[in-house]
This record gives sequence, structure tokens and C-alpha cells, in this order.
Amino acid sequence: MHWYEGPLAAFDTETTGVDVEEDRIVSAALVVQDTEGARPRVTRWLVNPGIPVPEGATAVHGLTDDHLQRNGRWPAPVMEELARALAEQSAAGRPLVVMNAPFDLTILDRELRRHRASSLGNYTAGNPLTVLDPRVLDKHLDRYRKGRRTLTDLCAHYEVELSGAHDAAADATAAMDVVRAVARRFSSRLERLTPAELHTLQAVWHAAQARGLQAWFTRQGTPETVDPAWPLRPELRTAA
Repeated sequence: MHWYEGPLAAFDTETTGVDVEEDRIVSAALVVQDTEGARPRVTRWLVNPGIPVPEGATAVHGLTDDHLQRNGRWPAPVMEELARALAEQSAAGRPLVVMNAPFDLTILDRELRRHRASSLGNYTAGNPLTVLDPRVLDKHLDRYRKGRRTLTDLCAHYEVELSGAHDAAADATAAMDVVRAVARRFSSRLERLTPAELHTLQAVWHAAQARGLQAWFTRQGTPETVDPAWPLRPELRTAA
């Protein structure tokens, strides 16, 4: 059995926005599947972020202030549970699928710093995460394909069902299925690599992809910066 046919876990969040330093997690899901095609085990979390949820974010994931205040839990215990759940996957030897990992893992890290005075690295120190990012894998293995590479786009390209986009559990499940589909399609290039080796390679691939995108922004005169760090962005240093 190849690694992509075996045990995988997948993690996804929904948030108040796209700024990993300032925005907050409002929902999260962890999906665990022992073998390809097996019934996944899904754990969901709903969070009252303690700040208003912008209408634009609600339009994406459908979670309103009122719903989260009534049904969401306080962030501190949820962030602890999330970090422990991811650490458990590492300890069990399950690679963790995270679509656009630098977003979801970094925002979780910042929430842990905010609410637990800790970091994601503190929870996973004994067993560092082995991350598989479908966006990085697809972009490297099929680099000249035109078009966008959102989760919805990848699902369409690899013929993966995505039911209920922008629901954390649905997105995590779809991301896992995309990784399995990418690995099958490019098995001749991936089957001899372990997930741990792929983790290391993806950091290199993502950095190269970031440099290419940064160069494109520069040519366009767009004042946007692209962070090359993967799968977790380093903490911003606080100004003196």
C-alpha cells in the first residue's frame, strides 16, 4: 500500500477574515481516515471569537455573530483542544493535510499565543507535524496548468466531490481527497517519497512558488508581499 492509500488526517478552519495576525477562528474541523474510501471520523469545533464577525466573512461561511454567540465556545479551551488534536495525529504517525497550510496553521498558532500564551510548536515539539498541502503539491507537479488553484478549482480538476464549500469539515475532507488524487495522478514522481520527505520538499517548492509570485507582483507594480515560509509563518517581531 502506498502512503496516499493509507491513514491521513485533514484540518481546516473558518475565520473572521484573511489576516492571520489579527483575525480569529470561528470554526474548525479535523477529519481522520484510516484508509482511502473508509468512513472518515470528523470532529468539529465552533468558536465565539470575542470580536464582531464581518459581513463579508459571514457571506463566505454562513456563521453569524448571533449564531456564534449562542452556540460557540470560548476560544481558550478550543485552541487547546485543536493543538492537542493535531499533536495526537503526529504522534500516531498520520500526515496532516492542510489546504494552504501557512494560513490555517499560522492563524491557529496566533490564537494559541493570544489565548494560551503558547504556540503550536510547543504542542508538537515531541512529534513535529508532517504536512501535505494540496495547493503546493498541485502547483509544483502541474506547474504550467493555467487557471486558479483554490480548493474548489482543485476539486473540479481532480474530480473530487466538494459538498458544502466553506464548511470546515467539508473543506478538510475534500482537501484530503485531492491529496490522494494528486498522488495517484503523479504516483511515478511521488510513490518513492515518504510523507516526511514530501514535507521537506514542499517547504522548498512553496518558497520557489512565493518568489515567482513576488516577482510577478513586482512586475505589475503591486505593493504586495508574499511570505515564503511553509507550513507556518514565523511570528512577527514586536517593535521595540
